[in-house]
Amino acid sequence: MELQLALDLVDIPQGIALVKEVESYIDVVEIGTPVIINEGLHAVKAMKEAFPNLKVLADLKVMDAGGYEVMKASEAGADIVTILAVAEDATIRGAVEEARTQGGKKILVDMIGVKNLEQRAKEVDALGVDYICVHTGYDLQAEGESPFEALKTVKSVVKQARTAVAGGIKLGTLSEVIAVQPDLVIVGGGITGESDKQAVAAQMKQLMHQGA
Repeated sequence: MELQLALDLVDIPQGIALVKEVESYIDVVEIGTPVIINEGLHAVKAMKEAFPNLKVLADLKVMDAGGYEVMKASEAGADIVTILAVAEDATIRGAVEEARTQGGKKILVDMIGVKNLEQRAKEVDALGVDYICVHTGYDLQAEGESPFEALKTVKSVVKQARTAVAGGIKLGTLSEVIAVQPDLVIVGGGITGESDKQAVAAQMKQLMHQGA
């Protein structure tokens, strides 16, 4: 079980400083969509250069031209690129093919906005993606939703891909997530919003080791 740190509301220097605090406890650093909108793929390149031993995820939320966008993110140093599950199958297939061409890059499909989770998870799994991520977005979190039940649904049908979970996960709710045994746990504000980020990340990693 791996821990991914999502960076959404920082610039490049802030992001690098933050990752330095928790580097020992995370496996993947995510350059969030807002950072890419503000800074471009240069943010991915800067993070990979600063932390060559960490995997870097570019949260592009690709909806079209999957092959091209994966190629550009890979050139910037991304190890994992996100595609939306609501994209066309052809877009997801193109992304997967380009990821293989780029030599071991990974595709994470984000299930945000999907209405029939079970059906789409089966379809996406058959397309050869690396991760299927249950994601309760910011706007739904504000309405009190969490990704735990959705994760159970996806875990029950996925045969090939690894599973990931994101959406408001904090130290206090992590045990509930671990119980469902995802492969990748994505935490943003649950670490970045804490005063002692290192201590929280360390506790999270310890809980994940115990529950794995």
